[in-house]
Amino acid sequence: MAVNHFSFKAGRLNLYTITLVTILCAVFYLVGVWQQSVGKSILFAGRNYACTTTTAADAAFENSTVNAVVDLDFAAHHTAADLPVVQKARRPNLPSCDPKLYEYTPCEDRERSLKFDRDRLIYRERHCPVAGEILKCRIPAPPGYKVPFRWPESRDFAWFSNVPHKELTVEKKNQNWVRFENDRFRFPGGGTMFPRGADAYIDDIGKLINLADGSIRTAVDTGCGVASWGAYLLSRNIVTMSFAPRDTHEAQVQFALERGVPTLIGVLASIRLPYPSRAFDMAHCSRCLIPWAQSDGMYLIEVDRILRPGGYWVLSGPPINWENHWKGWNRTTGDLQDEQAKIEAVAKSLCWKKLKQKDDIAIWQKPTNHIHCKKNRKVFKFPNFCQGQDPDTAWYTKMEPCLTPLPEVSDIKETAGGQLLNWPERLTSVPPRISSGSLKQITAENFTENTELWRKRVAHYKALDNQLAEPGRYRNLLDMNSFLGGFAAALIDDPLWVMNVVPVEANFNTLGVIYERGLIGTYQNWCEAMSTYPRTYDFIHGDSIFSMYKDRCEMEDILLEMDRILRPQGSVILRDDVDVLVEVKNIAEAMQWECRIADHEKGPHQREKILVATKQYWTAPAPEEENQEKQTSSES
Repeated sequence: MAVNHFSFKAGRLNLYTITLVTILCAVFYLVGVWQQSVGKSILFAGRNYACTTTTAADAAFENSTVNAVVDLDFAAHHTAADLPVVQKARRPNLPSCDPKLYEYTPCEDRERSLKFDRDRLIYRERHCPVAGEILKCRIPAPPGYKVPFRWPESRDFAWFSNVPHKELTVEKKNQNWVRFENDRFRFPGGGTMFPRGADAYIDDIGKLINLADGSIRTAVDTGCGVASWGAYLLSRNIVTMSFAPRDTHEAQVQFALERGVPTLIGVLASIRLPYPSRAFDMAHCSRCLIPWAQSDGMYLIEVDRILRPGGYWVLSGPPINWENHWKGWNRTTGDLQDEQAKIEAVAKSLCWKKLKQKDDIAIWQKPTNHIHCKKNRKVFKFPNFCQGQDPDTAWYTKMEPCLTPLPEVSDIKETAGGQLLNWPERLTSVPPRISSGSLKQITAENFTENTELWRKRVAHYKALDNQLAEPGRYRNLLDMNSFLGGFAAALIDDPLWVMNVVPVEANFNTLGVIYERGLIGTYQNWCEAMSTYPRTYDFIHGDSIFSMYKDRCEMEDILLEMDRILRPQGSVILRDDVDVLVEVKNIAEAMQWECRIADHEKGPHQREKILVATKQYWTAPAPEEENQEKQTSSES
């Protein structure tokens, strides 16, 4: 009985459930029909609220609307032709310059220099074109230009077509500077004071001071000629910053650069040399014609600023060994003796010690600190120590007749500014300017991380540019924004040198750190031209350089300067924000560079990208071609 009762109740429950579900389904169906009819009414009311009659267009619209509700249309209704046209960035017009300008140096232009004072050679200093005078064209290579010889062959040879000047072969014929042979120049390695060759001359210096133990790594050659001294020091692991003015010795700096030797156009005149204080282990002058004893010893005072504590000054030529050379120099013995006495007096006033003089070479040494020098200011009333100036500021900074003080020390045996390790340990050890806290925002840990970072970046660069990976393909390299010199340090084992530039607009003045690593470099404002000849560099690297100079000067002008100093078939690697590089690429392609933008070494998700470019080979037309073109244009 219990079972039957349960079955009866279950049957009634199922009947109620079925009835309820049926009613609910009917209700939901009616609600759906009502919503559809109301939606159509609202739609038509919204379209025809001002109309009282139904037109054929209304009927068509109603039918299409109903169909749209019923049928889903997945067909494409737009093509690429329907997309709005985005205007491409303006491609600048950057024609080639007049063929006569193939050696144009904007800031050492001869015509412009004649407007300035000839006293103290001020007219040979940097005098750059102002706005409106900057050329908006590409400097051509001379007709027949060839890729330079590879190092070390380039030390001894350069193509005549690249530097078509024979003046020095005549003017310096008896001094073995340079000789012309068929289609090339040969550099025997001679100099005015080393007719036996630079190697033998350097051996003579090495008998007086130690050039072999790595304590001397960086040198500066003032009035370098064709830079044979610096060229032959490279085999001894001494890197030399050579400079000379653009003067009557036609193309001397250009010859040096064709040889693959670090060189700049420069002169000791009224402004500081573009190097930091305590930069060089050795300074050199071989008959460089600099009046060391004049202007209150100002030029020796400047050499003292850039010499490292304990550094050496090497002088050969007048007036050294005047007793044996006075007739050949066409000067009186009294005049030469007086000049040497004045140089000796200036050196003493700087607290330098004369180490040795043997035959044609004399060497002085700067003290390792200024403890004694400060005490003897009672004896030497001049020069006084400079007050309140930054010794590392050296961009259009006027020379002052005062002695740059060395950093303080607590002991007479201590080296001011910190003792440097010998080369090559110097390259990777923490530089004293960082370990001492002189650069407060840069720590030893930052330095070590930066060194490792650039090892990885340079490895990535070599994967992007196989010519950079090929040893010997590039010789002269430029880093436009060097920071701590990590790019150059990562390439130290390759047969090349890097000119490290610290822009004057950079947040940190780190050029002193670069020199403490045993590398070389200079200051530069990239809104102006560099003090070098066209076609100086085989390869140019720039890290965020265009972001740095945004709103400071025209991107186009910086790129044209890069094109001027880059050799045909030379390469460029720039890293910057992707939007910046897209704009750079547009201008670079107008300069006939082949460009591509590659991903950051960390992968494609970084905004910073890398632009890899190569300057195409092109030259000025040969004279006969140029005449033919002019004749054709005149006939037409």
